[in-house]
Formats: sequence, structure tokens, C-alpha cells
Amino acid sequence: MAFMPIKFDLPKRVKLAQALWLLYWLSVMVGILIFSLGIFFKIELRKRSEIMDNNESHFVPNLLILVGLLACGLNAFGGKVCHDSLDPTKFPKWKPMLKHYLLICCGFNVLLVVTAMLCFLMQFALYLTLAEGLRNGIRFYKDTDTPGRCFMKRTLDMTQIEFRCCGNNNYRDWFEIQWISNRYLDMSNDEVKDRLLSNVEGKYLMDSVPFSCCNPGSPRPCIQHHLTNNSAHYDYDHRIEELNIWTRGCRESLVAYYGGIMNSIGALVIVTVFLESLDMAGLKYLTTALETLTDPDNPESESEGWLLEKGVKETFSDLLAKLKSLGKGNQVEEGEEGQAT
Repeated sequence: MAFMPIKFDLPKRVKLAQALWLLYWLSVMVGILIFSLGIFFKIELRKRSEIMDNNESHFVPNLLILVGLLACGLNAFGGKVCHDSLDPTKFPKWKPMLKHYLLICCGFNVLLVVTAMLCFLMQFALYLTLAEGLRNGIRFYKDTDTPGRCFMKRTLDMTQIEFRCCGNNNYRDWFEIQWISNRYLDMSNDEVKDRLLSNVEGKYLMDSVPFSCCNPGSPRPCIQHHLTNNSAHYDYDHRIEELNIWTRGCRESLVAYYGGIMNSIGALVIVTVFLESLDMAGLKYLTTALETLTDPDNPESESEGWLLEKGVKETFSDLLAKLKSLGKGNQVEEGEEGQAT
């Protein structure tokens, strides 16, 4: 017995074909959106490639671009089939292809599920890439005259301004590295000499941050130097006062930004899976309804459509039997080849 059979007459078949045509073209628009988001995500990764040590993975955006293109092609084909199903002279040419088309759509749905999972799971890899890249970026901030690192200062400053963040984990990361180049230090100054000599590695360390860490919304002029020295500023206590620099780390800000993009795209891909499943179910009903007309010469006659020709259990049993027969066939062929050799 068929699974989920439904009786159809001509008006019902026409309404189903028209609704499916609209649904398929809606799916085409969703495919264009996924394609566009894949390109957008790829551009956003490339814009900040320098602070990721150029190690960022473009697998997910490339996969989204591919999925978007496939969605457009497959759904445009499905829309054409639904449009021609209302014309008895045009529909027969599509019938031999529909079984293979539905199998391809099943495979495409599996690809969509994998893509959605990667959008959620790859965020941890991005987190590690950003952590390493930002750590190195802060270290190379001062190397404005070193080939390959000339624009690191500009990139980090723009990132801190745009994402309202400071440092890798927080603003204290700047205290642990020398972020001012030696060529901008007055080596004849006693204070500079003392700082360099007091450090085992000969680095000029200080409790200061770059200007890009300053919060322009603060009513007080930015305190970016001597942040932990209360006596250096009037009416100031860094332990209890809200600092007028960004206290959130850039890793957290960037992960939240890229994570938001990936979560949104992942949710859209999951919606697309349900949309594609509706398309497949509707097309299956439409094609079986057209194949089972009680009077093939009379397009107004009644018919019956279904999702599966047999029940779910019988369908899976037949599928397993076919897979077993294919496996046995391959074993027999391998045995014959072994005997021949």
C-alpha cells in the first residue's frame, strides 16, 4: 500500500503545480541569498586576513557559494518541470529524468545539512585562528618598517576602533609587549634607559595602550598612558573607576561578529533544508498524480498521488535488499577476476 496517498482531480493538480512553481522560485531566491552570503563571508574573512596570520579557512564560504549555485540550478529546473506539468504535450519529456532528479535533490539536502553543521562547528577553529593571529599581530604592531608587516599597525588600529575592543584578551595584553618601535624612543633619556635595562629581554614595556583603544563616548579625555598609576592622573583610581578605554578583547568581539554571521547563515541553510523537502514532497505528489490518471486521454480524470509507492518499512526493506544484491554482485566479480588471474 502506498505511503500517504491523496486523491487528486484536475483543479487540485493545477493548484499543486502552481503552488510548487512559486515554491521552487522562492527556493531559487534563497539560493541566490546563500550564494551572496557566501561571497560576503569570504570578503569579511579576507578583510581581516592579516590579523589571522593568513591562516583562515575559506572552506565554509566556498561551500556556501557552491550550495547557492546548486540551489539556483536545481530549483530552476524543478520550477520548469512544474510549469510544463500543466501541458500534456510538454510533461512527458521530463518524466524519464524525474527519478534521477529527486535522487540528486536528496543528495543535495544531505549536503545542505552538512553545510549547516559546518557553519556552527567551524566557529571553534576560527576562535583559535583569531587567538593566534591577534597575539602575533600585537607583537608585530611596532614593525611599520618591516616588509610584510608594514600595515599591521593600521589593521589593528582600525579593528580596535571598528569593533570597540582592545588587545587580544583585554587591554592588559598591551602591557606585556613593546608596541613602540625603538626608532621612536629617545635612547639618551634616563627613563627610557631604565625601562629597557629593567626588563630581562631589553624591551620597553609600559602600562599604556594605543590611541585606538580609547572610548570616544567617555566624557573624560582619554587616559591611555600610565593606566595603573593612580598618582599620574587627577581624581583617578584604576581599580574602581570605569576606564575610558575599551575593556573588551578583540578576540571576543571578532568571534562574536563572525559567529553571528555563521549562526545566521546556518539557520538560513536549515530553513532551506525544510524548503527543499517541501519541494521534493510536492513534486513527488504531482508526478505520481499525473502518472496514475484513471483515463490518460482525459486530463480531467481523477488520480492518486503518494510519497512512497509502498509503506516506509517495505521501502527500506527493498532498499536494503538492493544494496545487498549490489554488494554480492561486486564480490562475485572480484572472485571471477581473481580466478582469471
